[in-house]
Amino acid sequence: MRGHISAHAVCTAIRDEIVSGVLPPGSRLVEDLLAARYGVSRVPVREALRTLQSEGFVTTRHHAGACVAELTDQEAADLLDIRAALEPLGAARAAVRRGSAHLKVLRGLVRLGRERSRRGHPADLRQWDGWFHETLAQAAGSPSLTAPLTQLRRKIEWMYVIEPPARVTASWEEHAALLDAVVRRDADRARALMAAHIERSLPAYRLRRPAPAVSGPKRAVNTARARA
Repeated sequence: MRGHISAHAVCTAIRDEIVSGVLPPGSRLVEDLLAARYGVSRVPVREALRTLQSEGFVTTRHHAGACVAELTDQEAADLLDIRAALEPLGAARAAVRRGSAHLKVLRGLVRLGRERSRRGHPADLRQWDGWFHETLAQAAGSPSLTAPLTQLRRKIEWMYVIEPPARVTASWEEHAALLDAVVRRDADRARALMAAHIERSLPAYRLRRPAPAVSGPKRAVNTARARA
Protein backbone atom coordinates (compact mmCIF):
# COMPACT_ATOMS: atom_id res chain seq x y z
CA MET A 1 0.00 0.00 0.00
CA ARG A 2 2.98 2.32 0.41
CA GLY A 3 3.10 3.54 -3.16
CA HIS A 4 -0.63 4.17 -3.56
CA ILE A 5 -1.04 7.33 -1.46
CA SER A 6 -0.17 10.59 -3.20
CA ALA A 7 1.97 13.39 -1.87
CA HIS A 8 -1.16 15.59 -2.03
CA ALA A 9 -3.01 13.24 0.34
CA VAL A 10 -0.04 13.15 2.73
CA CYS A 11 0.23 16.95 2.56
CA THR A 12 -3.46 17.29 3.42
CA ALA A 13 -3.11 14.91 6.36
CA ILE A 14 -0.04 16.65 7.80
CA ARG A 15 -1.62 20.09 7.30
CA ASP A 16 -4.79 18.93 9.07
CA GLU A 17 -2.76 17.71 12.04
CA ILE A 18 -0.82 20.98 12.19
CA VAL A 19 -4.01 23.08 12.04
CA SER A 20 -5.75 20.92 14.67
CA GLY A 21 -2.75 21.08 17.01
CA VAL A 22 -1.91 17.37 16.94
CA LEU A 23 1.47 18.49 15.56
CA PRO A 24 2.13 21.60 17.67
CA PRO A 25 4.30 24.59 16.69
CA GLY A 26 8.01 23.84 17.01
CA SER A 27 7.66 20.06 16.84
CA ARG A 28 10.10 18.20 14.59
CA LEU A 29 8.81 16.57 11.44
CA VAL A 30 11.03 13.54 10.86
CA GLU A 31 10.49 11.95 7.44
CA ASP A 32 10.93 8.35 8.63
CA LEU A 33 8.47 8.80 11.51
CA LEU A 34 5.89 10.53 9.33
CA ALA A 35 6.23 7.84 6.65
CA ALA A 36 5.54 5.17 9.28
CA ARG A 37 2.71 7.24 10.78
CA TYR A 38 0.85 7.45 7.48
CA GLY A 39 1.94 4.14 6.01
CA VAL A 40 3.79 5.61 3.03
CA SER A 41 7.33 5.87 1.72
CA ARG A 42 9.56 8.87 2.43
CA VAL A 43 9.09 10.28 -1.09
CA PRO A 44 5.51 11.64 -0.69
CA VAL A 45 6.39 12.84 2.81
CA ARG A 46 9.36 14.81 1.48
CA GLU A 47 7.20 16.35 -1.27
CA ALA A 48 4.47 17.18 1.23
CA LEU A 49 6.92 18.94 3.56
CA ARG A 50 8.20 21.05 0.67
CA THR A 51 4.64 22.14 -0.13
CA LEU A 52 3.86 22.91 3.50
CA GLN A 53 7.07 24.94 3.79
CA SER A 54 6.02 27.02 0.77
CA GLU A 55 2.65 27.60 2.49
CA GLY A 56 4.28 28.72 5.74
CA PHE A 57 3.20 25.80 7.94
CA VAL A 58 6.66 24.21 8.05
CA THR A 59 10.13 25.68 8.48
CA THR A 60 13.63 24.20 8.34
CA ARG A 61 16.04 24.68 11.24
CA HIS A 62 19.78 24.14 11.30
CA HIS A 63 20.61 20.77 12.90
CA ALA A 64 16.89 20.06 13.46
CA GLY A 65 15.49 19.70 9.96
CA ALA A 66 11.82 20.29 9.21
CA CYS A 67 9.68 21.62 12.07
CA VAL A 68 6.17 22.98 12.45
CA ALA A 69 6.43 26.75 12.06
CA GLU A 70 5.94 29.09 15.03
CA LEU A 71 4.27 32.43 14.31
CA THR A 72 4.63 35.41 16.62
CA ASP A 73 1.57 37.17 18.03
CA GLN A 74 2.23 40.00 15.59
CA GLU A 75 2.36 37.62 12.62
CA ALA A 76 -0.89 36.04 13.78
CA ALA A 77 -2.53 39.47 14.03
CA ASP A 78 -1.30 40.24 10.54
CA LEU A 79 -3.29 37.25 9.23
CA LEU A 80 -6.55 38.94 10.22
CA ASP A 81 -5.42 42.20 8.62
CA ILE A 82 -4.53 40.38 5.40
CA ARG A 83 -7.93 38.70 5.43
CA ALA A 84 -9.59 42.11 5.82
CA ALA A 85 -7.70 43.30 2.74
CA LEU A 86 -8.12 40.25 0.49
CA GLU A 87 -11.57 38.82 1.21
CA PRO A 88 -13.53 41.97 0.20
CA LEU A 89 -11.60 41.91 -3.08
CA GLY A 90 -12.53 38.25 -3.51
CA ALA A 91 -16.21 39.04 -2.90
CA ALA A 92 -16.11 41.83 -5.49
CA ARG A 93 -14.52 39.51 -8.05
CA ALA A 94 -17.06 36.79 -7.23
CA ALA A 95 -19.91 39.20 -7.95
CA VAL A 96 -18.57 39.66 -11.46
CA ARG A 97 -17.32 36.17 -12.27
CA ARG A 98 -19.54 33.72 -10.35
CA GLY A 99 -21.16 30.86 -12.18
CA SER A 100 -24.50 29.12 -11.72
CA ALA A 101 -22.90 26.29 -9.74
CA HIS A 102 -21.42 28.76 -7.26
CA LEU A 103 -24.80 30.46 -6.79
CA LYS A 104 -26.50 27.12 -6.21
CA VAL A 105 -24.08 26.21 -3.43
CA LEU A 106 -24.21 29.67 -1.85
CA ARG A 107 -28.02 29.72 -1.88
CA GLY A 108 -28.17 26.31 -0.24
CA LEU A 109 -25.73 27.29 2.49
CA VAL A 110 -27.51 30.56 3.22
CA ARG A 111 -30.90 28.85 3.37
CA LEU A 112 -29.65 26.19 5.79
CA GLY A 113 -27.64 28.67 7.87
CA ARG A 114 -30.56 31.06 8.30
CA GLU A 115 -32.96 28.27 9.23
CA ARG A 116 -30.62 26.70 11.80
CA SER A 117 -29.56 30.00 13.35
CA ARG A 118 -33.16 31.20 13.74
CA ARG A 119 -34.13 27.95 15.43
CA GLY A 120 -31.20 28.12 17.81
CA HIS A 121 -29.45 25.04 16.42
CA PRO A 122 -25.76 26.00 16.00
CA ALA A 123 -24.59 22.52 14.96
CA ASP A 124 -22.67 22.61 11.67
CA LEU A 125 -22.99 26.40 11.36
CA ARG A 126 -19.25 27.04 11.68
CA GLN A 127 -18.50 24.46 8.99
CA TRP A 128 -21.15 25.96 6.71
CA ASP A 129 -19.71 29.42 7.33
CA GLY A 130 -16.33 28.14 6.16
CA TRP A 131 -17.89 26.60 3.05
CA PHE A 132 -19.68 29.87 2.29
CA HIS A 133 -16.45 31.86 2.35
CA GLU A 134 -14.51 29.18 0.45
CA THR A 135 -17.19 29.06 -2.26
CA LEU A 136 -17.02 32.84 -2.62
CA ALA A 137 -13.25 32.57 -2.98
CA GLN A 138 -13.65 29.93 -5.71
CA ALA A 139 -16.28 32.06 -7.44
CA ALA A 140 -13.69 34.84 -7.79
CA GLY A 141 -12.42 32.85 -10.76
CA SER A 142 -8.76 33.60 -10.10
CA PRO A 143 -6.33 30.94 -8.83
CA SER A 144 -3.93 33.73 -7.83
CA LEU A 145 -6.63 35.05 -5.47
CA THR A 146 -8.44 31.83 -4.48
CA ALA A 147 -5.25 30.03 -3.40
CA PRO A 148 -4.05 32.66 -0.89
CA LEU A 149 -7.58 33.11 0.47
CA THR A 150 -7.87 29.36 1.08
CA GLN A 151 -4.41 29.20 2.65
CA LEU A 152 -5.21 32.24 4.77
CA ARG A 153 -8.34 30.63 6.20
CA ARG A 154 -6.33 27.52 7.14
CA LYS A 155 -3.69 29.61 8.88
CA ILE A 156 -6.29 31.62 10.79
CA GLU A 157 -7.93 28.38 11.94
CA TRP A 158 -4.47 27.19 13.02
CA MET A 159 -3.59 30.31 15.00
CA TYR A 160 -6.99 31.22 16.45
CA VAL A 161 -9.79 29.62 18.42
CA ILE A 162 -12.89 30.78 16.55
CA GLU A 163 -15.66 30.96 19.10
CA PRO A 164 -19.35 30.86 18.12
CA PRO A 165 -20.39 34.49 17.64
CA ALA A 166 -23.07 35.91 19.92
CA ARG A 167 -24.74 37.25 16.78
CA VAL A 168 -25.19 34.00 14.86
CA THR A 169 -28.49 35.00 13.26
CA ALA A 170 -27.17 38.43 12.27
CA SER A 171 -24.07 36.80 10.76
CA TRP A 172 -26.18 34.63 8.45
CA GLU A 173 -28.33 37.61 7.50
CA GLU A 174 -25.09 39.31 6.45
CA HIS A 175 -24.27 36.22 4.36
CA ALA A 176 -27.68 36.54 2.74
CA ALA A 177 -27.06 40.21 1.89
CA LEU A 178 -23.66 39.29 0.44
CA LEU A 179 -25.27 36.60 -1.69
CA ASP A 180 -27.84 39.09 -2.96
CA ALA A 181 -25.05 41.45 -4.04
CA VAL A 182 -23.26 38.58 -5.80
CA VAL A 183 -26.47 37.53 -7.55
CA ARG A 184 -26.99 41.12 -8.73
CA ARG A 185 -23.33 41.34 -9.85
CA ASP A 186 -22.92 44.40 -7.64
CA ALA A 187 -19.17 44.26 -7.01
CA ASP A 188 -18.97 47.48 -4.97
CA ARG A 189 -21.74 46.40 -2.61
CA ALA A 190 -20.26 42.90 -2.24
CA ARG A 191 -16.90 44.42 -1.33
CA ALA A 192 -18.42 46.78 1.26
CA LEU A 193 -20.63 44.09 2.81
CA MET A 194 -17.72 41.66 3.15
CA ALA A 195 -15.53 44.33 4.77
CA ALA A 196 -18.28 45.10 7.31
CA HIS A 197 -18.91 41.38 7.93
CA ILE A 198 -15.22 40.76 8.69
CA GLU A 199 -15.04 43.77 11.03
CA ARG A 200 -18.08 42.56 13.01
CA SER A 201 -16.68 39.02 13.29
CA LEU A 202 -13.37 40.01 14.92
CA PRO A 203 -14.55 39.49 18.55
CA ALA A 204 -15.05 35.78 17.76
CA TYR A 205 -11.28 35.27 17.23
CA ARG A 206 -9.12 34.40 20.24
CA LEU A 207 -5.41 33.73 19.81
CA ARG A 208 -4.66 30.05 20.31
CA ARG A 209 -1.83 29.21 22.70
CA PRO A 210 0.36 26.16 21.96
CA ALA A 211 -0.83 23.00 23.67
CA PRO A 212 1.38 20.09 24.76
CA ALA A 213 2.19 17.55 22.06
CA VAL A 214 -0.41 14.81 21.71
CA SER A 215 0.73 11.26 21.17
CA GLY A 216 -1.46 8.51 19.87
CA PRO A 217 -1.83 5.64 17.45
CA LYS A 218 -0.99 6.00 13.80
CA ARG A 219 -3.68 7.93 11.95
CA ALA A 220 -4.83 6.95 8.49
CA VAL A 221 -4.48 9.48 5.67
CA ASN A 222 -7.84 11.07 4.89
CA THR A 223 -7.67 10.37 1.19
CA ALA A 224 -11.36 11.15 0.65
CA ARG A 225 -10.91 14.70 1.93
CA ALA A 226 -7.68 15.06 0.01
CA ARG A 227 -9.49 14.29 -3.24
CA ALA A 228 -12.23 16.84 -2.53
